[in-house]
Amino acid sequence: MDKKNRKRKKGWQRFLTMLLLLLPGLVGGFLIGMYADKAASGAGAGLGGELLLLGLMLLELYLAVFLQIIVHEGGHLICGLISGYTFSSFRIADFMWIKENGKIRLRRFSLAGTGGQCLMAPPEMKDGKIPVTLYNLGGALMNLIVSGICLAAAFLMEKNSMPAVFFLIMAAIGVVFAVTNGIPLRLGEIDNDGYNAMSLGKNPDALRAFWVQMQANAQVAKGIRLKDMPKEWFALPSDEAMKNSLIAAVGVFACNRLMDERRFEEADVLMKHMLDADTEMPGLYQNLLVCDRMYCEMIRENRKEVLDGMLDKQQKKFMKAMKKYPSVLRTEYAYALLVKKDPVKAKSIQEAFDKYMQRYPYPSEARAERELMEKAKEMVQ
Repeated sequence: MDKKNRKRKKGWQRFLTMLLLLLPGLVGGFLIGMYADKAASGAGAGLGGELLLLGLMLLELYLAVFLQIIVHEGGHLICGLISGYTFSSFRIADFMWIKENGKIRLRRFSLAGTGGQCLMAPPEMKDGKIPVTLYNLGGALMNLIVSGICLAAAFLMEKNSMPAVFFLIMAAIGVVFAVTNGIPLRLGEIDNDGYNAMSLGKNPDALRAFWVQMQANAQVAKGIRLKDMPKEWFALPSDEAMKNSLIAAVGVFACNRLMDERRFEEADVLMKHMLDADTEMPGLYQNLLVCDRMYCEMIRENRKEVLDGMLDKQQKKFMKAMKKYPSVLRTEYAYALLVKKDPVKAKSIQEAFDKYMQRYPYPSEARAERELMEKAKEMVQ
């Protein structure tokens, strides 16, 4: 597939993803439109009363979405434990509970485009297999169960009352979450839970890639760096295999491991190949690889025209959205120091880095990025 067709395809995928992300709000807005006027008329409220009711219902919609995110991630957690997985971390918005040295600690971490995430360490593979269906579908299943309970509660309450409307919104949002996550779909470059549950049972390479990612994430949570993990985990898949997003992520991990080993030239060659190849690498990973390529360029040839080509409008927008992410901060630091020749700006970025890393949940990753910042600093001495 040529670049033009790839771009067109990914444009449609992004459109579908955006539509599905807006679906909870559209459904909630429809319900609010149905019931707000009825509730206000029944209460004999004027314009002020109607506006107040509308505001309260919008708050109910926000609360329903938030609660259903918790329900969804909680479903993954419960079904993961049932399937033999062990707890690694649980995040809602930017509040993250992570297992450190046998204890659960609260940290702050946000990831653009995600409302929550439950990460678990998978059981060891037996005959090349691990249980994946219940774990992947656990979130959608729990959304459906809670939606049924909320629907029953709504019918037991006074018609058009605020509590009844809230439970109806909760039920509707839960069904939307269950459908958009449970029915196999490809959302942009990312496969949803239902697609993963379906494909992992058919594709042994994708199943192994899923296992590697979950294991690597669990090891990072324990303070182990990528360079110290088994090398065989990060064997580079073929370009054809990386048309599966889970397998493509292993290729990204291979790049990250080379960066951690300070094999910058090899890392840059591999990252360029990954970015040019026709794969289903998630956009988040693509932008992070561009950050790493910028860093490799800055500490080696430091060609302005090459850096300008990588730091386009889309990349700038990404780095602004991910301004607290360690590798983005490290790249910004190197850019200020080695390209802009602005030590004052670089010091400001380093201070921001130190501040954010105090509450960052993965200290081994923070150490690795701090070493790369020191490497950049050595280049001007």
